[in-house]
Amino acid sequence: MISTIMSDLSQAQARLEQAKAELEAAIAQAQDDKPKDAVVPKKPGSSRGVETMFRSVYGVQMALTGLADNKANMMISINGIIMSIIIASVAPKLDANPWLLMPTTVLLLGNLVSLVYAVMAARPRISRPAFDPSAPRRSEGNLLFFGTFANMREDNYVLAMEQLMEDKTLVYQAMIRNIYGLGSVLYRKFVLLQYAYTSFMVALVLGITSFIGVFAWLAQRTP
Repeated sequence: MISTIMSDLSQAQARLEQAKAELEAAIAQAQDDKPKDAVVPKKPGSSRGVETMFRSVYGVQMALTGLADNKANMMISINGIIMSIIIASVAPKLDANPWLLMPTTVLLLGNLVSLVYAVMAARPRISRPAFDPSAPRRSEGNLLFFGTFANMREDNYVLAMEQLMEDKTLVYQAMIRNIYGLGSVLYRKFVLLQYAYTSFMVALVLGITSFIGVFAWLAQRTP
């Protein structure tokens, strides 16, 4: 009897070893059949981490937008004050002092160019892309942007937002597109501000240099 049990155990162990070998062979075959260049799609990180990232990006974008608007307003005020002083103080004296015409014109033109760029940077820019509720993924409009939903009826907007909130991926896509739109507007603001500050600097340098040159020329002519 004991010999029979030992024989059964030996056979069972042999079958386990054979099954183990077959399983290892199947796993190896599956790994060989798997394409080497296959990319496993990665899922987004945790909801808390993604929300923190969006909150941080939104905060930075809004802070930079406020900074750009403040710089534009400052440039508008400075150029306006300089132009007002020149027109009120120097313009009436041009008849008696025609030599002031060239440096005054250079300074005024430079300030005017800088003022125009600063106003363009501060001027609101509103686009009105339409939103297609039947194809939210392919729609150009963004429900998070007021330019899109301002022309929608309130009930249609509420329904579209409810549909949006049901799909987490669509919510993230809307937020990403909104961040991209803010970044595009912000980039345009800073480009115009760069032109405004460059024009202001060039106007000051050329204007003051012209005044110094005219004064030096008059000093040489005066006996």
